[in-house]
Amino acid sequence: MDDATRTELEAAAFRTLQKHLMEKRTDVQNIDLMNLAGFCRNCLSRWMQEAAAERGIEMGKEEARELFYGMPYGDWKAQQPEANDSQKEAFKTAFEENVGKG
Repeated sequence: MDDATRTELEAAAFRTLQKHLMEKRTDVQNIDLMNLAGFCRNCLSRWMQEAAAERGIEMGKEEARELFYGMPYGDWKAQQPEANDSQKEAFKTAFEENVGKG
């Protein structure tokens, strides 16, 4: 398989993941994803931002989030239920282990 085809397949898989998270599994909160898988929708948007930066494309955090979420992040977040205390506690560990103290 050539690199262009591999890149197209990877992009298609990413779009499918994005659609799955944004349309089919809106019930799964970011905190749940982070606690179980070590990444969430915000991580995916950050990875898009980092990929843009590697290519010399300026993209801010909010722009990357809006690109991933398909709406302003604040609009998405307003639709989500508040995390409970056990989710928040687990998140502290998951975030530190997977994202860092930054």
